[in-house]
Amino acid sequence: MAGTNFVDYVKIFCASGCGGAGSVHLRREKYIPKGGPDGGDGGRGGHVILRGNAQFWTLIHLRYRKHVKADPGVAGSGSLCKGANGKDIYLDVPLGTVAKNAETGEILFEITEDGEEKVLVRGGRGGLGNANFKSATNQTPRYAQPGEPGQEGWFILELKILADVGLVGFPNAGKSTLLSTVSAARPKVADYAFTTLEPSVGIVTYHDDKSFVMADIPGIIEGAHEGRGLGLRFLRHIERNSMLLFLVPADSKDILSEYRILLNELKQYNPELLDKDRVLAVSKSDMLDDELKKEIRRHLPRKIPAMFISSVTGEGIAELKNLLWSILNKEND
Repeated sequence: MAGTNFVDYVKIFCASGCGGAGSVHLRREKYIPKGGPDGGDGGRGGHVILRGNAQFWTLIHLRYRKHVKADPGVAGSGSLCKGANGKDIYLDVPLGTVAKNAETGEILFEITEDGEEKVLVRGGRGGLGNANFKSATNQTPRYAQPGEPGQEGWFILELKILADVGLVGFPNAGKSTLLSTVSAARPKVADYAFTTLEPSVGIVTYHDDKSFVMADIPGIIEGAHEGRGLGLRFLRHIERNSMLLFLVPADSKDILSEYRILLNELKQYNPELLDKDRVLAVSKSDMLDDELKKEIRRHLPRKIPAMFISSVTGEGIAELKNLLWSILNKEND
């Protein structure tokens, strides 16, 4: 989308450097007229390397860098001097970046840790100098290897946000309001569908300087797994969340039905998403009295934790943070 700073998909052309040629050289000095071969090896061509950077949250810095080419290796020279390797090119990317072959769609690797480095396009090897081919039957070889050619191709870099808790809900369910309430994030909030057109991430503070990361995923609609609405563009961000917090507003016509539609969209997109821990929160509960809450609770799913919250009045927010923290850290208990 034009005008946004959040870019989670780029297609770039990358080419590594070719290897330097090996040297054909014979040692010739004043008192050593026939010193034999001493041609050095060529240097390796430069790689194109992806490097994880925890300070990055978007791929916008690569949006207009469509062509990336590493330097070639330097040819070898006499006196067994090896040529210098071509300079590697490092592309810093946010954690959660997946690299794919643009032609085949094959997933090559993913970057998930700060400082993690993986070679996207490998530089060509340098050729061997003629000193490597000397033998008892060939004392003065006058040939050497050329350097290997580099590799090139189109690649897709796709970002999947890494977060502890992912907010899942239809447009206008109150996800952005909740995120702005529990963290310092300030996503756009308004009373109409598709207010959020890009994921937002916030750090939720907890007791004793503890914290966890919450991501507001743009609203899903029925049929999103087929590409409707914002569709597949944002469903992939849910894959990297440790657990899922479903938000259904209190003024929904059928809270249980809405929850099941959301669950089905995730199942159709990737059945493994249903293996994640889930919590259901009924948002905008400040419009409900105790009698209505009691009636609604009778129809909520039994197999997952469910609670009533209001980002406006603060109702249930502390209890929600306690619940999320306990689920995230249950393995450490």
